[in-house]
Amino acid sequence: MNLGIEGRVAMVAAGTLGIGRAVVEELVAEGVRVSVCGRTERDVPRGSRFFSADVSKADDLDAWYAHTIKEFGSPTILVTNTGGPPAGNWTSMNDEQWQSGVDSTLMNVVRLVRLASPAMKEVGWGRIVHITSLVAKMPEPLLPISSTLRAGLMALTRLQATELAASGITVNGVLPGHTLTDRQRHLAQVLAEQNRSDEQTELERRAKSIPVQRLADPSEIAAAVAFLCSQRASFITGVNLVVDGGATRGLD
Repeated sequence: MNLGIEGRVAMVAAGTLGIGRAVVEELVAEGVRVSVCGRTERDVPRGSRFFSADVSKADDLDAWYAHTIKEFGSPTILVTNTGGPPAGNWTSMNDEQWQSGVDSTLMNVVRLVRLASPAMKEVGWGRIVHITSLVAKMPEPLLPISSTLRAGLMALTRLQATELAASGITVNGVLPGHTLTDRQRHLAQVLAEQNRSDEQTELERRAKSIPVQRLADPSEIAAAVAFLCSQRASFITGVNLVVDGGATRGLD
């Protein structure tokens, strides 16, 4: 399927590993020029460029946006993404951890959309996708900060979508289910310590809890993100799309 975005400029946050990297690969394959940020420099797919930035820091985001314009021109595709806040019971989380979560999980989205949307308005076209998590709909006791903030991000996605729709800009969220990434392996290690088991056992247990009986590959999440970034998704906005292999138990 031709997604109709060849030649466009995209910014993908935290795009060096896992789902973020898979999104970069999908967009590059569609002929998009991609600006990628991360805290640690790594090789990125050909057709993309890396910029060192911590998404929790406003100055870093300002610098990344300026770098993108200088390197490629104004972006009309924005994919927000971040590593997850720490795992543990909510009673064990201190104020600093909560504040750090706000900056890295919520305020990065506010700041990036504030930076990128004016230029999108000028050309009357834009695609914004927030990569969040299934825990926005199914709070996970092991991830209290992420569960709380990503639920709020669902509301922000709808507000941004409503405000920007008349300017030709769509705003959607993608809520990945359990995906085989470094983050998933880390959570399996935490559970293994709690349950006196091992990482592989916890990964297998998680997979068996999903109706499709397996964890997602990052490319499967990235395919959904790429479609929402496409010309063909022009009438989809304000959606928080769950990509979870059927794990969600609710009807909404």
